[in-house]
Amino acid sequence: MDPLLIVLVGFLAMMVLIVVHVPIGVAMALVGVAGFASIVGWGPAVSLMATEPASAMANLDLAVIPLFMLMGSLAAAAGLASDVYNLANVLIGHRRGGLASTTIAASAGFGAICGSGVATTATFGRVAMPEMLERGYRPDLAAGSIAAGGTLGIIVPPSSMMILYAVLTEQSVLDLFSAAIVPAALAIIFYMIAIQVKLAMEPEAAQRGERATMRQRVHATGQAWGVIVLFVVVMGGIYSGIFTVHEAAAVGVVFAFVLLVAKGRFTWNTLIGVLAEASAGTAMIYIMVFGATIFSYFMAVSGAAAFMVGAISGLPVPPIVVLVLLLVLYIFLGAFFDEVAAMVITLPLVIPLILSFGYDLVWWGIINVVVIGIGMMTPPIGINVMVLNSMYRSISLGTIYRGIMPFLIAELVRLLLLTLFPQLTLWLPSVLH
Repeated sequence: MDPLLIVLVGFLAMMVLIVVHVPIGVAMALVGVAGFASIVGWGPAVSLMATEPASAMANLDLAVIPLFMLMGSLAAAAGLASDVYNLANVLIGHRRGGLASTTIAASAGFGAICGSGVATTATFGRVAMPEMLERGYRPDLAAGSIAAGGTLGIIVPPSSMMILYAVLTEQSVLDLFSAAIVPAALAIIFYMIAIQVKLAMEPEAAQRGERATMRQRVHATGQAWGVIVLFVVVMGGIYSGIFTVHEAAAVGVVFAFVLLVAKGRFTWNTLIGVLAEASAGTAMIYIMVFGATIFSYFMAVSGAAAFMVGAISGLPVPPIVVLVLLLVLYIFLGAFFDEVAAMVITLPLVIPLILSFGYDLVWWGIINVVVIGIGMMTPPIGINVMVLNSMYRSISLGTIYRGIMPFLIAELVRLLLLTLFPQLTLWLPSVLH
């Protein structure tokens, strides 16, 4: 059978397996082994099932992911999300739309120690939604700011998605972290502008809060000292060169555990729950990595990637047109899959194409994360929207989608800027080098 036909059949089979709820990593591994065997033979194919998981387990860069996931779970159990929300609230909560802006700022702060978009959305769905509704915020603005803020969990360093991308594409984790800083700052600024534009058009969507006293600000800062110190220790240690990324992750886990104990939230049940949560997330990512690497072997021996690169490169259109089509594809995938799955499924096909056009892989990594984040709040699905709707059944999907529209427009503007001006992404890594 023609190898390209085998790839087509394999890809369709993988989609069917995913639709019937076979885990994505398992589906990719099964199709990869079967496809590889049909071209090379069953002996080499079966050996992949042993060698690739062993190689991934021995990869020190990939070992950073469970450490950062454990740090995020410990931080959430320690109540750091509430601390950072209260701090942002006393600083900017009194302004028009201040609680919505507070949610954006707090999501960015918590995203820096959590690293997951869905987890950030779920956390602030519990922390911020009751506060905003109680203070007269319209449900669409409240839900929109939480769903949009959740996307910051994957772009603000350290991000598990960026670490995974770095491992799968053999890029520097530190380069990706530094490249993400300007895009993350633009997201926060554009989201806050979107809130003000919405309120200029619909002033009744939010009420102005009371200005906090200096004593309240000092008290909130004192409560949030753990978040501030954790962020400074981890990210400051990385960028100053005091720690490697691996060492910073380990130090972050220890410090987050100390905070859990210091805040009086430690119980054995809590610790077991934290370890179970981090282990489940880590296992999911590792299984996806196993599947993706096995599937990439299948793609390599089939010649499908080279064929696709040649076919697309030969089209009478400029590379930017192909890039735009890829971005639309990622928005579509982000609407249906979680962030990790959307990236892992496509990398074996997309990376050869990006390289053939001469684009920088660090730049593409950030674009990849940004556009998947857009998909996480894009109709008709949007996983962040689904998370909020499952938590608050009284708020309809239509209301949440109406609330995310200003943020979606802001995201598309940011994506356009980052696509047209790659130096916005690549400037900081070049300075650090």
